[in-house]
Amino acid sequence: MIVPQYRVDASAIPLAGKGLFLAEDVAKGRVIIAPDNIHTVWPEAKLRQYPADSIEAESSVRWFEDWYSLTPEWSDECYVNHSFAPTALWHLGFIFAGSDLPAGTEITVDYQLVIGSGEVMPFRDSITGREIIGLPWVDNLRHSATALLGLLDAR
Repeated sequence: MIVPQYRVDASAIPLAGKGLFLAEDVAKGRVIIAPDNIHTVWPEAKLRQYPADSIEAESSVRWFEDWYSLTPEWSDECYVNHSFAPTALWHLGFIFAGSDLPAGTEITVDYQLVIGSGEVMPFRDSITGREIIGLPWVDNLRHSATALLGLLDAR
């Protein structure tokens, strides 16, 4: 569920296709996207039985530990692109504003937090050329929880 007003438009990120843009100002630490209608959650072992280009793999994100939520309906949330300098923070399926974000801001998150431990995205970061490799769960949770506390402490 995307909380603020938004639009989908051409991404400002090279080779990214479309992106999700705010249509209103959003304050630092506010929820931009919250999980809703999660009807399918699989362990990683089951997910990996499917080819990487399958609808199951393409529509999955790491939710917690080795469990993935699947959303094959392709909601507009799929237009949140990757950045190593993201505008927002992914934490346990929620996306929080990383700073005070004015209308027109493209929402990006660090995909290292939404893919499995050691998983490598099939593309590189288009700005830095770096590989995007999933963090181990403990590092993932430590990073996102610490960052979230920083966002909330500043409010």
